[in-house]
Amino acid sequence: MDIKIEKQDNKTIVVLNGRVDTTNADQFQQDMEPLMEGENPDIEIDCTDMSYTSSQGLRIFLMLQKSVNARKGKMVLRNMNPQVKEVFDITGFSNIITIM
Repeated sequence: MDIKIEKQDNKTIVVLNGRVDTTNADQFQQDMEPLMEGENPDIEIDCTDMSYTSSQGLRIFLMLQKSVNARKGKMVLRNMNPQVKEVFDITGFSNIITIM
């Protein structure tokens, strides 16, 4: 998995490339932790090139969403491929996280 994080206006843009699974979930969480504690709670995650997420990846997305909510921000996942979106739909995460 490759992760790019940049600040843009009043939000943080995250671009994910590859799989979020057991082999890299710890690194994904470490990369997301500053966003969970940062002063800017608005986050947009571009999932165009994210090909898979395991339950560990879902847990990290949930942690991130909870931190954004606690800081009264907004988090949006964009451009998710249908296979990954199905995982979010089946698990009910589509009802918790905004997916566009």
